[in-house]
Amino acid sequence: MRILLINGPNLNTLGQRQPEVYGRLTLAEIEAKVAERAKALGAELRAFQSNHEGAIVDYLQQEAPGADGIIINPGALTHYGLSLRDALAGTGKPAIEVHISNIYGREPFRRRSVMSGVCQGVVAGLGWRGYVAALEVLVELIKNPEPRT
Repeated sequence: MRILLINGPNLNTLGQRQPEVYGRLTLAEIEAKVAERAKALGAELRAFQSNHEGAIVDYLQQEAPGADGIIINPGALTHYGLSLRDALAGTGKPAIEVHISNIYGREPFRRRSVMSGVCQGVVAGLGWRGYVAALEVLVELIKNPEPRT
């Protein structure tokens, strides 16, 4: 089972950028924790990060055919990344949207996601642990698909 873990703009600065909001772990440390859990679940994790929407779209188009599911933290693209949304929908793969902070408890502009409508679910506000929660649910969904609600 192959899972794509995709992170959008500014997530490469985790551990430095607003640690009171996003925590002190770096993206590499988060990816390592998720990869360790993926291995325990019998899954391979492929991590990718870019500050450019087009690069993420290219990655999805290239890698999604060989993947079973997607975990994505679109960063600021959450709110306006329509080409990313379309690419994500076009994969036909189950996806879970992840946010380290609780976007629904922050500024009004952060509360709208154009991605959530094409994802199986959204995990927000659990810090780095949200990635692990998303992974566990995604693996279960892949093993035991359910109709989307």
